Amino acid sequence: MPPVESISERDLVNWLVSSHDPTVRLAALKELEGFGDSEPEVVKAQRESMKTGPISKILSKQCPGGFWEKEEDFYINSKYKGTVWNVNLLAQLGADGSDPRVRSAAEFLLKWSQHESGGFGYHGSAEGGTTASLLPCLTGNLVWSMLRFGMKDDARVQSGLDWIVKYQRFDDNEGAAPKGWPYKREDCWGKHSCHMGVVKSLKAISVIPPDERSIDQNRAAYAGAEHMLKHHLYKRSHDPAVIAKTRWTQLGFPLFWDTDALEMLEVITDLGYRDERMEDAIDLLLSKRMPDGSWKNERSYSGRLLTTIEKQGARSQWVTLKALVVLRKLDRLD
Repeated sequence: MPPVESISERDLVNWLVSSHDPTVRLAALKELEGFGDSEPEVVKAQRESMKTGPISKILSKQCPGGFWEKEEDFYINSKYKGTVWNVNLLAQLGADGSDPRVRSAAEFLLKWSQHESGGFGYHGSAEGGTTASLLPCLTGNLVWSMLRFGMKDDARVQSGLDWIVKYQRFDDNEGAAPKGWPYKREDCWGKHSCHMGVVKSLKAISVIPPDERSIDQNRAAYAGAEHMLKHHLYKRSHDPAVIAKTRWTQLGFPLFWDTDALEMLEVITDLGYRDERMEDAIDLLLSKRMPDGSWKNERSYSGRLLTTIEKQGARSQWVTLKALVVLRKLDRLD
């Protein structure tokens, strides 16, 4: 890694907790300083995040009924500006799930996108999502979002978790689909399972505390983690010297259907794994650290969202925050 000059971990944490963006301050206080939800600093940052900054801008463009853009166009034609994307972005930014506007958005997708099986689709109506449009990555992202909003006890969110446990596959060109398999999408369940679907599904399970997970959830977490580790997180399982997708080496925030090596490290460490097969991803993360100790946002979605989070290629508070959290958990910060 390049030399990190004259800046300590404490300096970086101070930079984050004093950010002009209240969503960064909130995340830094909770994830780096270890403050609880009821502590005054966190309560203040949470309140400010709902009144100013990116969360406020997103919510200011919400339509009555909880959606953005058009009711029926919550995913495809309104990509990155429609309801699915804004709900997931609000969760990534730490929006208060008890806020009526946030809950209204979640309720809209539970009505329009969730299929009767528990999964979520990119097409739907007031009767629910369609079978042909069900996506593992979308289901993982929306279940994760609703768990972040504090909706763990909602039966519909539990149904989403059950769908992940029942239908998320961890195949790696190792055989045909199980007998009676109802989903035919080649890009999700073709010769091998879509890696993004695996990561997002595991991300949802990782929110559930280990002692609260069901036997089936723990079984899926183990199978999915082994699938990721077999790939050294972001490489080809059959040849771990080869990067599976170059874009997975580009660290960014926010992330939606796609993933990167940092998010993969987040997920696998949150599931409690410490494994030598994570070393390639850790080395990649450390190699991207700048001389001042921070990281850049290499994929920012700048100009494609309803509000600007960070500029493309700029020094990133969000990527730095997430990198510090992961490296602390792994005891890899000097």
